[in-house]
Amino acid sequence: MKVFRKIGILSSGGDAPGMNAAIRAVARAAISSGVQVVGIYSGYEGLIHDDVKDFTVRDVSNIVNHGGTVLFSARSPLFKTKEGMDAALETCRRHAIDGIVAIGGDGTFRGATDLTAHGVSCIGLPGTIDNDITATDYTIGFDTAMNTAIEMIDRLRDTCESHARCSVVEVMGRDAGDIALQTAIATGATGVVVPELSFDEAALIEKIRTSRALGKRNFIVIVAEGLGSTFGEELTTRIEKETGVESRFARLAHVIRGGVPSLRDRLLATRMGEFAVDELLAGRSNEVICDVNNEICAVDIDYALILDRMYKNKLKEGDLDRFTKEQIAEMQAACARRRANIESLYATVNRLNL
Repeated sequence: MKVFRKIGILSSGGDAPGMNAAIRAVARAAISSGVQVVGIYSGYEGLIHDDVKDFTVRDVSNIVNHGGTVLFSARSPLFKTKEGMDAALETCRRHAIDGIVAIGGDGTFRGATDLTAHGVSCIGLPGTIDNDITATDYTIGFDTAMNTAIEMIDRLRDTCESHARCSVVEVMGRDAGDIALQTAIATGATGVVVPELSFDEAALIEKIRTSRALGKRNFIVIVAEGLGSTFGEELTTRIEKETGVESRFARLAHVIRGGVPSLRDRLLATRMGEFAVDELLAGRSNEVICDVNNEICAVDIDYALILDRMYKNKLKEGDLDRFTKEQIAEMQAACARRRANIESLYATVNRLNL
């Protein structure tokens, strides 16, 4: 079994509240096991350009309550090239880095897989507010992002009530509607529109008309950003035209990516970070740490990436060739469960939010 002398930590892709809690957990779990820790700054770019620092337990003190990532983040097209990979591997050799815990989304995991193939053991942690990693029920940052969105939407409702208005609110999430759906339920939004499901605009218009006739003054409609950059504004215009309710568009944008991480995100990040170190020290690699049915577990990164493609209808020819019939059936069942959950949440919005 591989003996680890030093573990590196990096964060890559979009930042998410709770990443710092994960960094702290990885560092302290490794150090408590007698393994040295290196902080790698600016993701894979830092690995390429040797932007690293030896960490002690004090280097990760007082960061668990901060949003963003103290290791910073950056996109790295160079890492996808042979030149970039060679430079990254040289940094690992120079600093005797035996393994890396990489925090981020699917792009981060692909990079981790490439490093593992070149002899550097890697474990991925799902850090993204979008909750769009199919293999895990929750990603680090998702809960905080929703709580931030809820706070802002609640404030918008106050002014909607005062002026008898409708606010169409766009929330982040890339191509996933998880943030939009769950915040719609939590804020009592009149309607929600997500990329995963068809949208009955006529039904929404009629609901607003009916509720207005029954005396309702405020209306909130939440839309996911994956519907396109102009969808929300165009819908706002149509709602006002068809219902006569004065309507305004609000794009929450990146504000929901920052801020103090919630208890749930701190706890999830801590549990995942500690689990990742234990997996590395047990000789396992090329895994992503997941939360499935409230249990922390490890899933093969290649499996997780293909499962993600299957759910998002992005499978390429040959993607499933390496998997058994049983594994493919498991993937299909996981996709079906996730779709059923989306449909259930959507049904709740339509049934209860009037």
